[in-house]
Amino acid sequence: MGGIMLFQSFPRAVPELRRLAQALIHQEGARILVPPQQAASGFWFGGGNVVRGPEGDLWLCGRYRNAGDSRTGVGAGERGLELAIFRAEAVNEPFEKVRSFSKADLACGGRAVVSIEGCALRMEGGEVELFVSTEKEAAYPEEVATFQKPGTGVWSIDHMTAASVQDLDAHDLREVVPFGSPERLHVKDPVVTRLEDGSTALIYCTHPFSWSSSGTALRVRAAGEEVFVPVSEDLLRRGPVWDIAAARVTERLAVPALGVMAELPPVSLYFYDSCECLRPMEENANAVKRPRGYSCEEIGGVAAGLDADFPEMESITPLEPLFVSPYGTGCSRYVSVVRLEDGLFATWQQSQPDLSQPLVGHFLPMEEVERILEGH
Repeated sequence: MGGIMLFQSFPRAVPELRRLAQALIHQEGARILVPPQQAASGFWFGGGNVVRGPEGDLWLCGRYRNAGDSRTGVGAGERGLELAIFRAEAVNEPFEKVRSFSKADLACGGRAVVSIEGCALRMEGGEVELFVSTEKEAAYPEEVATFQKPGTGVWSIDHMTAASVQDLDAHDLREVVPFGSPERLHVKDPVVTRLEDGSTALIYCTHPFSWSSSGTALRVRAAGEEVFVPVSEDLLRRGPVWDIAAARVTERLAVPALGVMAELPPVSLYFYDSCECLRPMEENANAVKRPRGYSCEEIGGVAAGLDADFPEMESITPLEPLFVSPYGTGCSRYVSVVRLEDGLFATWQQSQPDLSQPLVGHFLPMEEVERILEGH
């Protein structure tokens, strides 16, 4: 039985899942975890994930993005400047920077890095893995070469591994997802998750040479293997309304088997970023104001799927976004969630009144998770 059919058989599941996601990504209740380098438009920190360490501590990674535009090259600004890793003792403790990688550090395969993009940490089995996507100095394929803007490159995903965060060495970087075909030329923003058979899923964003849209692709590495094998180029299809221009999955969260979910086989939520268009749109002054998104992949929604049916999933926010910042441009994206013994801890990149986008976080106690899933 497919996932959407099962949700139709248990109609309470969808509204409870939506309520859980919205309570977790609590826009007004979030606290700033990592501020950008300036409190101004174009300055961000985010695009990574949060994980639990072997000692019960919390680790997160992300990239500092400073004002700059890749359409005119890095001479216009520093743009994707630095990949940084932070550590905290607990959810209510401050995060402190413990590692940093520059664009020069992350050069791989003989190509210089123009900009650092999304990244992902994984800590399992006494090993640390760091996945990083970067825009590298490279030419577009010949058949679409005229679309490449001066000073820009192509995105791909690299990987390094070590026994600890301090032992990570960028000289060990190797490519795991190369440049794609013209229709999915740019690959970036990795997300890693373990599947029930012990394999590792690598979920990532794709963009065409024209930058007219984005999607999500999937590769899987079997247990004991090193190579990620392509599985899907369209993991989550774009929607009909607010998410018609993009669909970038940023997290997979196994839903606790509580309340209404105890009636279902294991289900996961998939947080994703999207927008209605890739350029600003003027609204009629007399129309109802609503979040459209202000550039590419600005606001968020959520999909769901049965774990047994992975990689099948279906958006449960088809008509409007679920995650919009109440501040600044409304941007809210790059959700990451880690499950702890006493609750769920989420991080995301959120627009502020000064138009900067820090990494923010919110903790949802497990008793509240249970209350929501019980329909209260």
